[in-house]
Order: sequence, then structure tokens, then C-alpha cells
Amino acid sequence: MRPAVFDGRPLHAVLFDLDGTLLDTAADIALALNRALAEHQLPALPGDAVRRMIGRGAPTLVARALTANHRAADDALHAPLLERFFHHYGGLQLHAGESTAKPYPGVAEGLAALHAAGLRIAVVTNKQQSFAIALLQRLGLSEAVDLVVGGDTCERRKPDPQPIQHACEVLDVAIENTLMVGDSVNDVQSARAAGMAVLCVPYGYNEGVDPRTLPCDGFVETVADLPSLLFRTDPIRKVA
Repeated sequence: MRPAVFDGRPLHAVLFDLDGTLLDTAADIALALNRALAEHQLPALPGDAVRRMIGRGAPTLVARALTANHRAADDALHAPLLERFFHHYGGLQLHAGESTAKPYPGVAEGLAALHAAGLRIAVVTNKQQSFAIALLQRLGLSEAVDLVVGGDTCERRKPDPQPIQHACEVLDVAIENTLMVGDSVNDVQSARAAGMAVLCVPYGYNEGVDPRTLPCDGFVETVADLPSLLFRTDPIRKVA
């Protein structure tokens, strides 16, 4: 097989967002959030509303949930609500019978093919690292992933470039030889700030905005399409 190439550069690693890119986890997040809200005598939020809140990590999710319930997102309520969200979300990982999280079509095949071809694979997510690792293991994807960078791994989360830079340092790959794949403006902004090329999937969350509007370097319909794109026999350019 030819070496992987993107935009005329050799490619040594691919970084993936998790929620909305590799996994559909919105229902689990909504369930855990609404259980935490109920404990604080706050109304439950519709699943579609929670889906639009996903993207910048659990602290932002909880702050947005409080705003949606017309409550101030101050420490007096935010901190205990966040703790209970983590409790309930963690419980879903331990008791998988309630969890409906699943990989999007083509994810397992795409990750396995990229890993088998020798590319380094990392997941860079704003989800807590332990939750991300547990999900990947439970859903049978962990063998194709070399590294998981969570929202609590670095001092700052996406859209800051620090998590992407950290992943490249640990994998010992250069930014210019690495590609980011995500579904949200956070992924695009993080990659741009790091100086990394970024592709997006057209599904996912993107805080309620159509992912096809993202100013990325191109789109792939599924993760399974990546191997044929990156290992093309003709010189590849950024996709439209």
C-alpha cells in the first residue's frame, strides 16, 4: 500500500473527535443530565435540546442546561449538578444495559483499516478521559486507538489547540503530518489554531448547526471512506 498522503504531505497520524464523530452518545448524555436535573428539582430537557448543547465538555453542558432552565450557572448549583451528571454518566458505562451509545456506520471498519495500514490513531475529546476509554473498550474500538486525550487530560479543552498538540507530542508525530477528523466548530477551530488539516463528517452534533457549514478542508461521508481517500494512487488535494 502506498504511504498515506493528505494535501501533498505524508500522513503519519489521524486524530478523531469522539461524540458525534465516532460515537452517537447523545441519548446517554441526555439521560444522565436529566437524572441529575431531577435530583435538583429541575425540569428535564428534551433530547434534541441536549444534543445541541454537546460539544465543549461537561462543565459547559451543565451550564447550558441551567440556562435552559432559567437558572444562574453559579458554583452553588453548577458544581453539585456537574458532580451528579458525572455520577450518572459513569453509571451508564458500568451498567451498559441502559446505554444506547454506538459507533456510527463505518467507524469500526475505518479505524481498523487505518490502524492496520500503520497510521497512529488518537481520540481527542472534551469528554472525561476515563469515560472515553470505557466507551471505546465496551464498543470494541480500543484496539485500533493508540491514545485517548480527554477533556481532563490537559489544562484546556478544544477549541484550544492544546489537546491536539499534546496528542501529537505523545504520538511523536509532527502537526503537519497529522490530520484531525471531527464534526464540530470546536474541532475545526482547535485544528486551525494548531496549524493542522481538518476533515469533517456531515452528521454529528456541532451544537445544533449543520456540520456541512463548517469551514474545514473537506468532508468524508463516513470514517470508512478515509482509507481510500488517504491511500489514493493519484496525488491528492484537499477535498471540496
